Amino acid sequence: MREFFKMFFASLLAMVIAGVICFGIFIAGIAALGTALSDKENKKKSGNVIVIDVSKKIHEQGSTNSLAMLSDGNGSESGLYEIMKALGHAKKDDNVKGILLKLSPANNGWATSQQLRMALKDFKSSGKFIYAYGENITQGAYFLASVADSIYLNPAGGIELKGFATVMPFFKGTLEKLELEPEIYYAGKFKSATEPFRADRMSEPNKEQIRAYQGGMWNEFLSAAAEYTHTDNAAVNQLAQDGSIQFPADAVKYKMVASLNFWDQVESRMKAKTGKKESEEVKYININDYAFSHKNDEKYNSKKIAVLIAEGDIVDGEETEEHQIASKDFCEAIRKVAKDTSIKAVVLRVNSPGGSALASEVILRELELLKQKKHLIVSMGDYAASGGYYISSMADSIFALPNTITGSIGVFGMLFSMDKLAKNKLGIVFDEVKNAPYADFPTATRPLSAEEGKRMQNSIDTVYALFKNHVAKGRHLEPAFVDSIAQGRVWTGTDAKARGLVDAIGGIDRAITSAAGMANLKEFKVVTYPEPTDKLEALLKKLGVNKASASAEIKAAMKQEIGEQGYSWYEKIQDLRKINGKAMMSMPFVPVVE
Repeated sequence: MREFFKMFFASLLAMVIAGVICFGIFIAGIAALGTALSDKENKKKSGNVIVIDVSKKIHEQGSTNSLAMLSDGNGSESGLYEIMKALGHAKKDDNVKGILLKLSPANNGWATSQQLRMALKDFKSSGKFIYAYGENITQGAYFLASVADSIYLNPAGGIELKGFATVMPFFKGTLEKLELEPEIYYAGKFKSATEPFRADRMSEPNKEQIRAYQGGMWNEFLSAAAEYTHTDNAAVNQLAQDGSIQFPADAVKYKMVASLNFWDQVESRMKAKTGKKESEEVKYININDYAFSHKNDEKYNSKKIAVLIAEGDIVDGEETEEHQIASKDFCEAIRKVAKDTSIKAVVLRVNSPGGSALASEVILRELELLKQKKHLIVSMGDYAASGGYYISSMADSIFALPNTITGSIGVFGMLFSMDKLAKNKLGIVFDEVKNAPYADFPTATRPLSAEEGKRMQNSIDTVYALFKNHVAKGRHLEPAFVDSIAQGRVWTGTDAKARGLVDAIGGIDRAITSAAGMANLKEFKVVTYPEPTDKLEALLKKLGVNKASASAEIKAAMKQEIGEQGYSWYEKIQDLRKINGKAMMSMPFVPVVE
């Protein structure tokens, strides 16, 4: 027994010592991490040529990676506004001689590309060069590349000029085979989000609105291409109609590209541009590293303009995935901005196709309270439609880009009756006892009665009326006119401006300038909310079995397996289980597919 206690206390002492040592190592590691991050931030990265890879997704809000910052790797992903600021700085940076656009299938929305193209055009006004090179140049990539001095295509590569196509999958036949009966209610003849479940082809109103916004976006593309080729929209459009661009040589013939070159030949051109000898190397820096290196260059100012970023689907409660506008979390960010007396004006940056009607109303109310204290300006990104337009509707002014998809002022709700599927496929039947007629309403275990269906439609109509009232009040429009441009129809930014849904065409930079003017600010600092996330923090959440992080990992794996387009269809089907009879404000499936 004596030996037992001796061994026990010796082991206990060893454990305590080990614990103290581990704790010391942990504290030292944290200190080292902090020092390394501080050194990393103080040591600015530089390069003669900034590289922008158009295949990289640009979100509205950037993120950092503290772990990656310990190495020379890219430790950050810059948001759109951060990239714009970085390009503005590069315009005046004597060390930066030019920009290289690496062309591959583009992974950003058309308005994001348009905003980035505008920033590149401003950079180009400095006289510095912009070159673009690609092996496979899609229309989305070409739209951005058209701002370049020269576009170079690999001699064995490919280039697109074919027009736009919108493809929608329809699941009505699938539901019939499963004996799963949809119960669909909607307001607005153009509200086509439910069409895939109630029809086997697009309705004529839906085709009408698709043709309209396709046409508007195609005109923007033609203008960009015509600017590069020194022709006109009609000439470029004719090339697409005739299918004239099949091979790389065709792109040279019709001046879509400057020449056909391999990468080493393009790099030789950049060496000449940057004053390097052929034996010397061009010093490259990617846009994320450059933006991170200069993020603190802005002078301190006690007066601020906040950019409140609303990106993703609008959902109830707390965030469960990355890039969501969760009502509880987002309202907390709004309140934080409202309480900060140093913030004199707010730009609400909306990039959302919509979502929950209830969450949209909750967020809008909080924005109205914010507006009582500070000027509120909206800047629209790729999408500010349905619920995305709902939360924008009461702002002092609204800015959109020509390629922004907005409007979609309409509402829908869906239920699925699964009694036949359960009985005929699974052998399951349902029975119940209830003490009031609507005790089990809404339900998926039986079809709704006529009276219950009427209640559902009344609920949708009520929310639709509320939506239109907000728009009429916020935009100072007559209710009858709002009804005529609502009906669930989507509009481009240009068409929305013509109808009073948008005040002016412009990007986030113009919205910030407008906010400064309203607040009478000549000098100010721009801050973003919610605060950017750190991937180290995300990793720690993963170790805690964080639902959002786990969901993001699964999502990434599925995208890799079935592709972006396949995943978007899968995602829409999965969204159905979240609806469950709730009023929804979401835009149609996929706006434009190349």
